[in-house]
Amino acid sequence: MTALFVIGRIIFGLYFVYSGFNHLTKIVTMAAYAKSKGVPLASFSVVFAGLLLLLGGLSILLGVYPILGLILLILFLVPVTFMMHQFWTIQDPMQKMGEMVNFLKNMAILGAVLMMFMLSRPWPASLLG
Repeated sequence: MTALFVIGRIIFGLYFVYSGFNHLTKIVTMAAYAKSKGVPLASFSVVFAGLLLLLGGLSILLGVYPILGLILLILFLVPVTFMMHQFWTIQDPMQKMGEMVNFLKNMAILGAVLMMFMLSRPWPASLLG
């Protein structure tokens, strides 16, 4: 079971690391999209979100201060999910479906993050607990 947990932790952590890396290397593109969704200070917000994702993902991946990492991911997921994926405001059926999928995906990930608070520490194969 420990191996399954570590494999899952690697996959889960890398998902956020990859997303954070994308935010930090595609600031102009991401900021334009964020601005189109009404996000204030779009460039700053994209960089801040990228740092939350990167640091939260690394925390999960390496098992370094995982509670802090989980908090960082919650600080990303809650506002982004409700600001960027407002499917209930969209009229176009295809666009609405895409936003609903992303909203529900983020909510499912948020649920997984919340469940991880209940795991005993230190996590198996962690650098720091």
